[in-house]
Amino acid sequence: MEWGEYQHDVDQNKLQTALDDTVVSCVNAVGVELNTASKQILSYISGLGPALAQQIVNYRREHGPFRSRRELKKVPRLGEKAFEQAAGFLRIRNGEHPLDASAVHPERYELVERMAKDLGVDVIQLMKGRKTSPTE
Repeated sequence: MEWGEYQHDVDQNKLQTALDDTVVSCVNAVGVELNTASKQILSYISGLGPALAQQIVNYRREHGPFRSRRELKKVPRLGEKAFEQAAGFLRIRNGEHPLDASAVHPERYELVERMAKDLGVDVIQLMKGRKTSPTE
């Protein structure tokens, strides 16, 4: 028996829709690295789509890696609404702000910073979930 032998018996539009829904669910659950994600993967991020995904790739190619999520606002045709929807699903490792690598939306950075301060730790320590000394 060959793998996928019966895939042609399934309605191809329904199959494509189910596959797309699965990819969207996974991408939005895990997030994607903004500086390495392909146009195809970026297009599955909430608030983007193929045209904005291409604009992000073009911007990245022209200006180099993103240093912060807020830099997304400089991408042509990526408006405030798209930013609000997409930013929490995009990650930047070693970005300007440690929370750029997390699922925390930029609108909530100040709140997380206050939480860290109230606990007497920095944001990185808070993200690790434990209190450490400054020399660790």
